[in-house]
Amino acid sequence: MFKAHMRNLVQAIALIVVALVAVGIDSASGSEPLVIAASPSMAVPLEAIGQAFEKTHPDVKVRIYFDSSLDLRRTIAAVENNSTGKYFIGTGPIHLVAPGGDELITRLEQKYYVLPGTRRAYAAVPLVMVVPESLVEAPTSFEALAQGQKIRVAVADPILTTLGQRTKQLFEALGLLGSLKGRMDVGSDTRSVLDHVLSGQADVGIVFGPDAAKESERVRVVGVSDSRIVRPTVHSMAMERYCPNRHLCEEFLDFTQSPDAQALLARLGYVAPNSR
Repeated sequence: MFKAHMRNLVQAIALIVVALVAVGIDSASGSEPLVIAASPSMAVPLEAIGQAFEKTHPDVKVRIYFDSSLDLRRTIAAVENNSTGKYFIGTGPIHLVAPGGDELITRLEQKYYVLPGTRRAYAAVPLVMVVPESLVEAPTSFEALAQGQKIRVAVADPILTTLGQRTKQLFEALGLLGSLKGRMDVGSDTRSVLDHVLSGQADVGIVFGPDAAKESERVRVVGVSDSRIVRPTVHSMAMERYCPNRHLCEEFLDFTQSPDAQALLARLGYVAPNSR
């Protein structure tokens, strides 16, 4: 246990050291760094937003360092507990924290590891209904599945996967479980659902928006879940307490809410946190 704890602490400190080195490199090259500690699951949207932000701020270099939520929490705690030296307000190595999902942000707020009031929800993950791109006639809503008695629906396992659980919640809320009985092909995961659709084993499939976007050349989205029926997973970021440049952080947080950033996220399969 002790060895595992020390290994995790060393990893946390290593990430901080890398961030500090990056700050030095960027400073030497004339670019101001903006360091984001994030979960790997958010790599695609954060890298896209970071690149877009750099285009509007050519004097800024966005640096993103990824770690699991557990290790990310340890990393922030290492900074806050001054495990690598003494940090004062405005002198820390990390600007923003962007975990996968909001539970960690809430915990960090409770410990005052991120600044209260700086949390910004920037993206939400909806459930979507997809069909093969080549299919001409397709249902245009989840409710339409009740009328098309011959339509087979590919879904993920509701016991073993979050996708399957969310799909079941959606069908229950819409009163579709009864009408879909005997017409659902259960796959082991997201990949299996998409394979069922693309192979013709199912006519439509239910997956998360970002997963559908990755297959946009082969599948088409024909329905998006309403967040008032099944709440999507919301992703937020917040300012680290020792953030070295609060004004720059505020600019980045504001940028995540901009029409340009939201349009970019929409192309990646996300929806605005307060949409629908």
